[in-house]
Amino acid sequence: MINLVWLVPLIPLLGFVINGLGRNTLSKNLIGFIGSSVIFISFAISLGIFFELGADANKSHEIFLFDWISAGKLSIPLSFLVDPLSSIMLLIITGVGFLIHIYSIGYMHSDEAFGKFFSYLNLFIFFMLLLVLGSNYIVMFIGWEGVGLCSYLLIGFWYTNSSYASAAKKAFIMNRIGDLGFLLGVFFIFTTFGSVEFSKIFPQAANMLPGNGTIALIALLLFIGACGKSAQLPLFTWLPDAMAGPTPVSALIHAATMVTAGIYMIARSNVLFDLAPMVQHIIAIIGLATAIVAAIIALTQTDIKKVLAYSTVSQLGYMFLGLGVGAYNGAFFHVITHAFFKALLFLCAGSVIHALHHEQDMRHMGGLRKKLPVTFLTMLIGTIAIAGLPPFSGFFSKDEILAHVYMHDKVMWAIAVFGAFLTAFYMFRMLFLTFYGKYRGTHHAEEKIHESPKSMTIPLIVLAVLSAIGGAIGIPEALHGNHWLSHWLAPVIKHTAEAPDHATEYALMAVSVVGVLVSIAFAYVKYIKQNHVPIPDEGKRSALANLSYNKFYFDEIYDLLIRKPLDALSTFFYKIIDNKIVDGIVNGLGWSTSEASKGLRLVQSGNVGFYIFMMVVGIISLLLYTYLSL
Repeated sequence: MINLVWLVPLIPLLGFVINGLGRNTLSKNLIGFIGSSVIFISFAISLGIFFELGADANKSHEIFLFDWISAGKLSIPLSFLVDPLSSIMLLIITGVGFLIHIYSIGYMHSDEAFGKFFSYLNLFIFFMLLLVLGSNYIVMFIGWEGVGLCSYLLIGFWYTNSSYASAAKKAFIMNRIGDLGFLLGVFFIFTTFGSVEFSKIFPQAANMLPGNGTIALIALLLFIGACGKSAQLPLFTWLPDAMAGPTPVSALIHAATMVTAGIYMIARSNVLFDLAPMVQHIIAIIGLATAIVAAIIALTQTDIKKVLAYSTVSQLGYMFLGLGVGAYNGAFFHVITHAFFKALLFLCAGSVIHALHHEQDMRHMGGLRKKLPVTFLTMLIGTIAIAGLPPFSGFFSKDEILAHVYMHDKVMWAIAVFGAFLTAFYMFRMLFLTFYGKYRGTHHAEEKIHESPKSMTIPLIVLAVLSAIGGAIGIPEALHGNHWLSHWLAPVIKHTAEAPDHATEYALMAVSVVGVLVSIAFAYVKYIKQNHVPIPDEGKRSALANLSYNKFYFDEIYDLLIRKPLDALSTFFYKIIDNKIVDGIVNGLGWSTSEASKGLRLVQSGNVGFYIFMMVVGIISLLLYTYLSL
């Protein structure tokens, strides 16, 4: 089965071709069936690969397909790496991707561009699989760029809305900034190691000492690439705006797959990052800052998808915090659990939006738990999971990261725990505003509220189950588990961060759980007991609330410090350098030629006597020149 791994990305690519070419001729039912079936087949093959790999003593297989690029010392094959890390990613991408495809059949059924949407989804899955399967940085980079392209296409899917089209462009441009860092890092890798193949780079790096300047530069450049793709400070503002895309896009790209590509890349390159402790410290600081800033912004948002968007940014920050302190297993564990509960939460939000005829403002919701029972129950499970209450999945992955952070730096741990409390508060705020109290919309809209079709609710139920039990793969020894995931990833992740003793771990868990319960109680009192609804008038909010609601004015700051100076510079070059100097020289030559020709044409008078006179003048001039030159 492992030798058939090339089929895993190829089959979704075929789905893209079929649905792309037949988007205007095939029926919606057939398009939905083809688009979903190709992902399910890839999932089935991935599952077979996973079980075969588990029974195989050799946990790493490089499947060579063909020589792709060969020039001088540079040799880049198109080959796939099947190992514990990539096998888990295959299951996440195809498994969660399949559920989102099924959900999309119901959610997008009324859209005229149904076929185009499914073809884009299939293409995205193809590139994401290419990213995680590549056995070298170039194949990874092709997938990396491909998911960026598909992100642009899917975020701006409803491109007739100019704000949606602008959001797609913003995502594309900000990702390009990070991608440049990634590409420069790959160049330095080839210069340093003479190869871009993982199998040749990592063994060489394992023999090097920490603190090497070149390795630190490589790690920093790779991290810049990860910042763009995984929405870390300062390149995070594209992700909340990306909510302009259809909700299944938000679930697939911005919860379960694309935004975790940066974490996957760093986990894959853990040998290099372990040699750059200073860069790891920078990663931890950036991750922690991102987690806290995004959590504070989420506290005051009123758009249900924007709350989830900033929650995603915050959770990604926790993953980077884990990577920064060397807790690669914990960070990747959170990637898995986050894929379950955040995909679930986005799809639940989509179910609410679908029921309310595209209403996304929580101030116009309320009292929906009886009208949307399946959506409410599954969203409750997802909210508990992300808040970090046992025994749901988010508790185990989040607390593993926090435990390693505690051993690394107590101050960082305290700030990170505070962020976890904020997470519980804003997530239950969202749940209470959406499903409790009285309905705050119009009576006419309330009469039309109904539960979503089974094509949408069944994926919710499956993801809810995974969100509830997914933490079982990483139960720590302190809770009498053996942390299966840590043992599974051992062949890939050689170094494991220092863990606390059992007594300390119990204390840390207790602090976390009690703090989360207090946060939930506070949200309950404010939004249910006091029936508080966010104030629409910006003038009535506190200064801190305004700062949070306006996202700390990051976009305005970037506009002032980056866009406007660049616009002014480009205007100067256009008006002065281009128009006045470049065009002035070119147009001046043309003008002078034209004016000279106007004078010279008068010489052509048609008078024969004048022509003879000029001929004599010419002869005399030549004779005079010859005489003077002797």
